[in-house]
Amino acid sequence: MNKAVTQFFSATVAALVLSISPVTHAKELSGKAHDFILKSNQGKNVRLSDLRGQVVMLNFWASWCGPCRQEMPLLDKIYQRYSTAGFTLLGINVEADSKEADKLLKEIPVSFPVLYDTTSKVSEQYKVDAMPSTILVDCDGNMSYLHRGYKAGDEKEYVKRIKGLIRSCK
Repeated sequence: MNKAVTQFFSATVAALVLSISPVTHAKELSGKAHDFILKSNQGKNVRLSDLRGQVVMLNFWASWCGPCRQEMPLLDKIYQRYSTAGFTLLGINVEADSKEADKLLKEIPVSFPVLYDTTSKVSEQYKVDAMPSTILVDCDGNMSYLHRGYKAGDEKEYVKRIKGLIRSCK
Protein backbone atom coordinates (compact mmCIF):
# COMPACT_ATOMS: atom_id res chain seq x y z
CA MET A 1 0.00 0.00 0.00
CA ASN A 2 1.23 3.47 -0.70
CA LYS A 3 1.70 5.95 2.13
CA ALA A 4 -1.43 8.04 1.37
CA VAL A 5 -3.69 4.98 1.36
CA THR A 6 -2.14 3.73 4.61
CA GLN A 7 -2.64 7.11 6.29
CA PHE A 8 -6.24 7.31 5.05
CA PHE A 9 -6.97 3.78 6.29
CA SER A 10 -5.39 4.52 9.69
CA ALA A 11 -7.37 7.75 10.08
CA THR A 12 -10.61 6.02 9.09
CA VAL A 13 -10.09 3.18 11.57
CA ALA A 14 -9.22 5.68 14.31
CA ALA A 15 -12.37 7.68 13.54
CA LEU A 16 -14.50 4.55 13.70
CA VAL A 17 -12.98 3.46 17.00
CA LEU A 18 -13.45 6.91 18.50
CA SER A 19 -17.04 7.14 17.28
CA ILE A 20 -18.15 3.76 18.65
CA SER A 21 -15.98 3.34 21.69
CA PRO A 22 -17.92 3.60 24.97
CA VAL A 23 -14.65 3.99 26.89
CA THR A 24 -14.19 7.30 28.66
CA HIS A 25 -11.22 8.76 30.42
CA ALA A 26 -11.21 11.71 32.79
CA LYS A 27 -8.57 13.57 34.74
CA GLU A 28 -7.99 16.72 36.70
CA LEU A 29 -6.23 19.56 34.90
CA SER A 30 -4.38 22.67 35.96
CA GLY A 31 -2.93 25.69 34.23
CA LYS A 32 -4.37 28.55 32.23
CA ALA A 33 -6.75 27.70 29.42
CA HIS A 34 -5.36 28.57 25.99
CA ASP A 35 -7.07 31.67 24.64
CA PHE A 36 -8.55 31.54 21.15
CA ILE A 37 -10.96 33.28 18.81
CA LEU A 38 -13.24 31.19 16.60
CA LYS A 39 -16.22 31.99 14.41
CA SER A 40 -19.56 30.78 15.78
CA ASN A 41 -22.66 29.41 14.13
CA GLN A 42 -24.38 32.53 15.46
CA GLY A 43 -22.32 34.66 13.07
CA LYS A 44 -19.88 36.31 15.43
CA ASN A 45 -16.43 35.52 16.71
CA VAL A 46 -16.05 34.19 20.24
CA ARG A 47 -12.93 34.81 22.32
CA LEU A 48 -12.48 32.50 25.30
CA SER A 49 -10.87 35.20 27.49
CA ASP A 50 -14.02 37.35 27.07
CA LEU A 51 -15.85 34.72 29.12
CA ARG A 52 -13.63 35.17 32.19
CA GLY A 53 -15.83 35.22 35.31
CA GLN A 54 -17.93 32.32 34.02
CA VAL A 55 -17.45 28.58 34.16
CA VAL A 56 -16.89 27.43 30.58
CA MET A 57 -17.25 23.98 29.08
CA LEU A 58 -15.34 23.38 25.85
CA ASN A 59 -16.82 20.38 24.06
CA PHE A 60 -14.82 19.26 21.01
CA TRP A 61 -16.96 17.22 18.61
CA ALA A 62 -17.39 16.03 15.02
CA SER A 63 -20.48 15.18 12.97
CA TRP A 64 -19.18 11.65 12.24
CA CYS A 65 -18.86 10.87 15.97
CA GLY A 66 -21.72 8.72 17.31
CA PRO A 67 -21.13 9.50 21.00
CA CYS A 68 -21.00 13.23 20.12
CA ARG A 69 -24.46 12.99 18.58
CA GLN A 70 -25.75 11.16 21.66
CA GLU A 71 -24.21 13.69 24.04
CA MET A 72 -25.26 16.94 22.32
CA PRO A 73 -28.93 17.07 23.44
CA LEU A 74 -27.83 16.29 27.01
CA LEU A 75 -25.23 19.07 26.91
CA ASP A 76 -27.90 21.44 25.65
CA LYS A 77 -30.07 20.64 28.68
CA ILE A 78 -27.11 21.35 30.98
CA TYR A 79 -26.45 24.62 29.16
CA GLN A 80 -30.09 25.70 29.44
CA ARG A 81 -30.23 24.79 33.12
CA TYR A 82 -27.01 26.52 34.27
CA SER A 83 -26.43 29.36 31.77
CA THR A 84 -28.16 31.87 34.06
CA ALA A 85 -25.90 30.81 36.96
CA GLY A 86 -22.62 31.83 35.32
CA PHE A 87 -22.02 28.85 33.01
CA THR A 88 -21.50 28.76 29.28
CA LEU A 89 -20.87 25.92 26.89
CA LEU A 90 -18.93 26.20 23.64
CA GLY A 91 -19.33 23.32 21.24
CA ILE A 92 -16.18 23.28 19.10
CA ASN A 93 -16.55 21.43 15.82
CA VAL A 94 -13.21 20.04 14.64
CA GLU A 95 -13.98 19.37 10.99
CA ALA A 96 -12.23 21.17 8.12
CA ASP A 97 -15.60 21.79 6.43
CA SER A 98 -18.20 23.43 8.68
CA LYS A 99 -21.01 22.36 6.32
CA GLU A 100 -21.07 18.91 7.96
CA ALA A 101 -21.50 20.53 11.38
CA ASP A 102 -24.29 22.78 10.11
CA LYS A 103 -26.04 19.78 8.58
CA LEU A 104 -25.93 17.93 11.92
CA LEU A 105 -27.14 21.00 13.82
CA LYS A 106 -30.30 21.01 11.66
CA GLU A 107 -30.86 17.41 12.75
CA ILE A 108 -29.88 17.97 16.40
CA PRO A 109 -30.42 21.66 17.18
CA VAL A 110 -28.71 23.12 20.25
CA SER A 111 -29.00 26.51 21.93
CA PHE A 112 -25.34 26.83 22.95
CA PRO A 113 -22.84 28.47 20.58
CA VAL A 114 -21.04 26.15 18.19
CA LEU A 115 -17.60 27.27 17.07
CA TYR A 116 -15.72 26.13 13.98
CA ASP A 117 -12.11 24.99 14.39
CA THR A 118 -11.62 24.37 10.66
CA THR A 119 -7.83 24.70 10.87
CA SER A 120 -7.51 22.47 13.98
CA LYS A 121 -5.37 25.10 15.73
CA VAL A 122 -7.50 25.13 18.88
CA SER A 123 -7.83 21.35 18.90
CA GLU A 124 -4.04 21.12 18.71
CA GLN A 125 -3.59 23.68 21.53
CA TYR A 126 -5.76 21.52 23.77
CA LYS A 127 -4.20 18.25 22.51
CA VAL A 128 -7.59 16.82 21.55
CA ASP A 129 -7.12 13.15 20.73
CA ALA A 130 -10.60 11.68 21.23
CA MET A 131 -14.15 12.53 20.20
CA PRO A 132 -15.83 14.00 22.07
CA SER A 133 -13.39 15.71 24.40
CA THR A 134 -14.66 18.04 27.09
CA ILE A 135 -12.65 20.54 29.12
CA LEU A 136 -14.00 22.59 32.02
CA VAL A 137 -12.52 26.03 32.63
CA ASP A 138 -13.07 27.81 35.95
CA CYS A 139 -14.14 31.44 36.30
CA ASP A 140 -10.48 32.54 36.55
CA GLY A 141 -9.64 31.00 33.18
CA ASN A 142 -7.91 27.89 34.55
CA MET A 143 -8.50 24.41 33.16
CA SER A 144 -9.86 22.10 35.83
CA TYR A 145 -11.10 18.90 34.20
CA LEU A 146 -10.71 16.87 31.01
CA HIS A 147 -13.10 14.16 29.91
CA ARG A 148 -12.43 12.07 26.78
CA GLY A 149 -15.21 10.09 25.11
CA TYR A 150 -18.81 9.76 26.19
CA LYS A 151 -21.04 7.05 27.56
CA ALA A 152 -24.53 7.36 29.01
CA GLY A 153 -24.42 8.86 32.49
CA ASP A 154 -21.20 10.87 32.04
CA GLU A 155 -23.28 14.05 32.08
CA LYS A 156 -23.95 13.51 35.81
CA GLU A 157 -20.25 14.05 36.51
CA TYR A 158 -20.31 17.18 34.32
CA VAL A 159 -23.18 18.63 36.35
CA LYS A 160 -21.47 17.85 39.65
CA ARG A 161 -18.27 19.58 38.52
CA ILE A 162 -20.08 22.55 36.95
CA LYS A 163 -22.02 23.16 40.16
CA GLY A 164 -18.81 23.01 42.21
CA LEU A 165 -17.02 25.45 39.90
CA ILE A 166 -19.98 27.86 39.90
CA ARG A 167 -20.02 27.81 43.73
CA SER A 168 -16.29 28.55 43.85
CA CYS A 169 -16.76 31.64 41.65
CA LYS A 170 -19.02 33.41 44.09
